[in-house]
Amino acid sequence: MGKDCGNHADDDFRQSCRRLLLILLTLALLTGVIALIIYLVLRPTHPRFYLQDASLRQLDLTNGTAPLLSTTAQVTLASRNPNGRVGVYYDRLDVSASYKYQQITLASRLPQVYQGHGDVDVWSPVLSGPGVPFAPFLADALSKDIAAGYLILQVRIDGRVRWKVGSWVSGHYHIFVTCPAYFINAGAGSGYRGGTVGAHGLRFQTATYCRVEV
Repeated sequence: MGKDCGNHADDDFRQSCRRLLLILLTLALLTGVIALIIYLVLRPTHPRFYLQDASLRQLDLTNGTAPLLSTTAQVTLASRNPNGRVGVYYDRLDVSASYKYQQITLASRLPQVYQGHGDVDVWSPVLSGPGVPFAPFLADALSKDIAAGYLILQVRIDGRVRWKVGSWVSGHYHIFVTCPAYFINAGAGSGYRGGTVGAHGLRFQTATYCRVEV
């Protein structure tokens, strides 16, 4: 008799645990579905990125059958979250510079950050690429651009982000940002003259908007 009572007590305990677990799973599922619906309704807008400033500290080209390019640049990037109800986790952001789609610096990783509604973050990484192998036709094009006093580089960001709506956080999304950086000879024209004069007398011309893909 006592053994039967013990078995009944164990069965009741197991059933109570199962019911509690089922309730918790149902609540978690409902919370996730509600958050997903909110996310789909809100349709988060891509973060806005801007290239505010850039300075060329070094741009040395070694010509020959196997040209090498050594580059050092400091850039100032700003990002703004335009969403009113969606936050952004920047879990990884790697910044590099390129010339005509060839990467000329190593990637510099920015610190992780959470960007709330309407928040703005600013970074000023130093990008460097010592002795990077450079295609001969690109070396020729770069020499001509420097001689002409007008150079266009691309500052690129490659990373991963997550969206946050209430307590719900999405999975990772790939983000790719491209910012054109225009440099002119410091003595040429009458354009923007706020930038620092750098290598070969080149000065950053103007702040630019960046293209963002998520």
